[in-house]
Amino acid sequence: MRTFEKSDKLHGVCYDVRGPVLDEANEMKRRGVEVLQLNIGNPAPFGFRAPRVIMESFEAALKDPLSQGYSDSKGIPEARQAILKYHRQKGLENISEDLIYLGNGVSELISIAMQGLLNNGDEILIPSPDYPLWTAAAKLAGGNPVHYICDESSGWYPDIADMERRITDRTKGIVVINPNNPTGALYPKEILEKIVRLARKYDLILFSDEIYDRMVLDGKVHVSTASLAPDVCCVTFNGLSKSHRIAGFRCGWMILSGASDRAAGYIEGINMLSSMRLCANVPAQYLIAPALDNRSEVDPLLLPGGRIFEQRKCICDAIEHIDGVTAVKPEAAFYIFPKIDVGKFHVHDDEQFVLDFLREKHVLLVHGRGFNWPEPDHFRIVYLPDVETLSRCTQKLKEFLVNYRQK
Repeated sequence: MRTFEKSDKLHGVCYDVRGPVLDEANEMKRRGVEVLQLNIGNPAPFGFRAPRVIMESFEAALKDPLSQGYSDSKGIPEARQAILKYHRQKGLENISEDLIYLGNGVSELISIAMQGLLNNGDEILIPSPDYPLWTAAAKLAGGNPVHYICDESSGWYPDIADMERRITDRTKGIVVINPNNPTGALYPKEILEKIVRLARKYDLILFSDEIYDRMVLDGKVHVSTASLAPDVCCVTFNGLSKSHRIAGFRCGWMILSGASDRAAGYIEGINMLSSMRLCANVPAQYLIAPALDNRSEVDPLLLPGGRIFEQRKCICDAIEHIDGVTAVKPEAAFYIFPKIDVGKFHVHDDEQFVLDFLREKHVLLVHGRGFNWPEPDHFRIVYLPDVETLSRCTQKLKEFLVNYRQK
């Protein structure tokens, strides 16, 4: 009898943020086991709520008959105009409303961006560690993801020399994730300028994932990659999922800037792919203008006393007191990427490590190699839970490691 296997295109594609360890956690929950989930950056389950302007705008949008039909495939004019204004304030030049595309979250747009560019065998540089959707999207588009190292000893900033060594005549672009997921690093202007110089030198497209650009702590300022590259073709990704706590609304966008005159064929492909999926969620598009026009200069959640600020402090303080675990303090987003002393704990399989922790202590993490990190010595913690929950989780980790040795 004929059997049906997954497509060959899926070989080597993974998304372990929602992978086998999560499957185990879900099975435990079906059995009535309480599982503390520190695996995914979804604010809603942890009591975060959208700003009032978002919900009021959504209610108004649902009453508008136009929101019940398709929009232009690129998005409604009001949203694209607000996005244009926002990115001009961030220093982007050579941008127009016609090169702004709304999507069902940034995830959809990453896939469109890769499919529109990559031929079989084309290479694209992606950070390690990365947000794994980037690697998966490049592979599914027929491309070859080439990972450059972000250096933990230098605050998780990209290793520019390593990046340049990996450029070949098949390389088409460089992906920058800033602020970074999973490390929480915020790249300074000097690092971004060096990346821009490489893109200029080798005639590459820059893809800058900036979904956390409004979630920066300690009074620091996010610099948009494209603002430093008016003469380089850039594609910038952003959205409201994290900053406005509406991940489920799937509300993202991408904007092409810089030397777009040299990307006419690529833009034609993006237009085609954008049209094929008809349009993004229309009611969600109506949230973008009020969200961007009414945002506070600094989100109170990120200031001392605010939940995200205090939860970061809690997780950083706790890790300092766990023998055999270290971490670079994150500067943005709500992730931390601790390092395990693999010699001390005999760890050779980081997925097994988080699975063992889940089974014994009922806390769900994501292993580092799920983010295309090459060694089995890291894991990611999402510090969205409240301080009390985070304290319970870190105490469980401390207790777990006392006697843990991997076979």
